[in-house]
Amino acid sequence: MAEVIKMPKMSDTMTEGVIAAWHKKVGDPVKSGDVLAEVETDKATMDLESYEEGTLLYIGVKEKEAVPVDAVIAIIGNKGEKIDDLLKNLKTESKGNGQVKEETSEPVKEPVAEEGTDLSAINAEVIRMPKMSDTMTEGTIVAWHKKVGDNVKSGDLLAEVATDKATMELESYEDGTLLHVGVSEGDAVPVDAIIAIIGEKGTNIAPLLQAKNKPARKEEVKVEAVTSSASIASTSSGEATSSDNSGRVKASPLARKIARDKGIDIKAVQGSGENGRIVKKDIEAFKGAAVPAKTTSTATPVLAAAPVGKESFEEVPVSQMRKVIAKRLAESKFTAPHFYLTMEINMDKAIEARKSINEVSPVKVSFNDMVIKAVGAALRQNPKANSSWLGDKIRYNHHIHIGVAVAVEEGLLVPVVRFADSKSLSQIAAEVKDLGARAKNKQLQPQDWEGNTFTVSNLGMFGIDEFTAIINPPDACILAIGGIKQTPIVKNGQIVPGNLMKVTLSCDHRVVDGAVGSAFLQSLKSYLEDPVRILV
Repeated sequence: MAEVIKMPKMSDTMTEGVIAAWHKKVGDPVKSGDVLAEVETDKATMDLESYEEGTLLYIGVKEKEAVPVDAVIAIIGNKGEKIDDLLKNLKTESKGNGQVKEETSEPVKEPVAEEGTDLSAINAEVIRMPKMSDTMTEGTIVAWHKKVGDNVKSGDLLAEVATDKATMELESYEDGTLLHVGVSEGDAVPVDAIIAIIGEKGTNIAPLLQAKNKPARKEEVKVEAVTSSASIASTSSGEATSSDNSGRVKASPLARKIARDKGIDIKAVQGSGENGRIVKKDIEAFKGAAVPAKTTSTATPVLAAAPVGKESFEEVPVSQMRKVIAKRLAESKFTAPHFYLTMEINMDKAIEARKSINEVSPVKVSFNDMVIKAVGAALRQNPKANSSWLGDKIRYNHHIHIGVAVAVEEGLLVPVVRFADSKSLSQIAAEVKDLGARAKNKQLQPQDWEGNTFTVSNLGMFGIDEFTAIINPPDACILAIGGIKQTPIVKNGQIVPGNLMKVTLSCDHRVVDGAVGSAFLQSLKSYLEDPVRILV
């Protein structure tokens, strides 16, 4: 019996996915574990595996098209099985509920530039800016790897595109000559805008360019959700070569990106995926020697020093990551009524404890790691601070997942330490170091930054005494941590030197009142001023 494959939800923020490439075509046999397609989300490119065996009877989404979660993308069944009635029923249901659009199996034709001009007869393919995340409205061309006139093969890297989360590779799925480049490096273009044209050398592409602002006559399918028989998972193992007859290495875009970042020659990696395809886990497990990685500078050239008395400036396009940060934090600041509570904490005993801990710890423990551990313990004691505003209800989280703000080149990422209250200091230290390194290398996966219930932001290492932070939704609180400063304090009637650290708690007043925030800070202070208590 035929099974319907729908677009799976790969993260809690995902509303749609882009089919980067199909690895099967209609009529191909499919086994459980075979890679059906590569799917681009807002965070990463992932493999879509089949959990069914049979024949691929239907593909409902073209490569490079974005489809909503739960939309039908394929059907697998017995060879020769008739699915006309199934498709008809799905279309009827989609019309009835008004939630989805209908797709025909007719070939999609490009729009016409003028009356009587059939663009489908032009031997060229239009390359549009793909939608790489559910929040993406435009992408920035960081660098072109091909120029007009160059020969292009399927799988060749055309360009690097900056989104709000990462810089991703744009591969070609066509063979031919690059006839047109419509976007300069550093420029941002909206999703679906024409960025290039590939076709037969000498083809007249003027009609395509005249029609570039007209939407294609595509009737998209939307179908009522049915049980999915495909899911995201690691690829099946097996011995095979990692290149095809043309010599092109078969690897997922994510695997290529990680290999380049680590300085690994991808040709030396043995692929474990279908037909020897190299996937993420193959790069991570590679034990060979790294080679110097090629780097592509994306920085805008710095203007030369101007003569005295001459005005000068530099304008840099806003990155996709910075645009999303600006939007989210503006919504938080102007939607959630913030109030702030500041407290001084004596870190004398914490300094002594950290020195002793690092004499036996397998990984170096920082003051930030101690704060995370203490925050977890304080939240367990004051659960109302571990909450979220959901509009018509308040969620009090029973688990403690602490987001740790990490500065990266283009902005700020917040990877999450899960169940922080139940982990040892050495476990927290190792995890924070790993998350921080992967955040800076743009190697985080969706599960690494989702699910935070409380956030900490530490600028103490930059010499900042105290500051206030904007709440990171959906949390109700964020803790801003300043540096440890030697300050005269009164102890037993005597003025003595002490090591003080100022912390400021930003609270969403819709959820957390002053008494709740103060009680949390008192608990945090007691744990850090007597650190042996957080080790129990």
